[in-house]
Amino acid sequence: MNKIVVPVDFSDTSENAAIFAANLTKQVADASIILYNAFDNIEAGSDGTPLQSDDKGRQALIEFALQALKKKLQYITDADISIQVEENDHFVDSLERFANQNNVQLIVMGITGASKASQILMGSNTLDLVERKTAPVLIVPPDAQFKDTKNIMMICDFKDVEKTIPITALKEVLNLFRLKLYVVNVDSEHYIDLSDEYKAERAKLDSMIKEYEPEYAFIRMYDFVDSINQFASDKNIELIITFPKSHSFLSNIFKTSHTKKLVYHSHVPIVAIHSSPN
Repeated sequence: MNKIVVPVDFSDTSENAAIFAANLTKQVADASIILYNAFDNIEAGSDGTPLQSDDKGRQALIEFALQALKKKLQYITDADISIQVEENDHFVDSLERFANQNNVQLIVMGITGASKASQILMGSNTLDLVERKTAPVLIVPPDAQFKDTKNIMMICDFKDVEKTIPITALKEVLNLFRLKLYVVNVDSEHYIDLSDEYKAERAKLDSMIKEYEPEYAFIRMYDFVDSINQFASDKNIELIITFPKSHSFLSNIFKTSHTKKLVYHSHVPIVAIHSSPN
């Protein structure tokens, strides 16, 4: 079974991500959804005043709210939906452990508000999850609405592809969707022709993913984000796969003006699959 975990903090963005995931199960064979919440034990107020903490009562309220969301999602999908509530002061640690122990294929998370202070995903949690290589993370932009997904774009820099592309994790994601695959490279350094190095790396990549019959696109433009957005629009791309090689990759995207172009404005969800040398 393909297990999809949706962390829920009861914000509009997390509920939107849950709705997106429910629609996604219509295209993913043998899929199930796990609505996940990890709550911490509040011991003091903002002024340091001790508070009475009724963990059982809080858990019951959270479970009640998750059951209400589950009922809403059941109008969208016939996939199995379960809930998981844990008490843990460290959300990412808890979710990482849960995902590893339960062989989760995909984590679907919403992005928080568009203000500069909140241009991160559920705090820093998504960045941490990607960094920990727990599972591929599908980032759902604010107000993104699910569309029948037919085309998927994979962004590749064609640099040492055999070491930098986690081929097993990539194939697991591609097998979930079985869509038309476009492999896109944006590079302003090659003005006239593709370099021999690029051609060699492309041949290696093609041998790695040839069963998916990818179509390649090389874009000679200066602005990376504008190029990606334009291609996504032209080809009706509904999912973008990226391979962050380090924490700074996603940090740079989500802390700069690129955020509005790549996520808020395009409304194209991003699947982040962590890449690391073998």
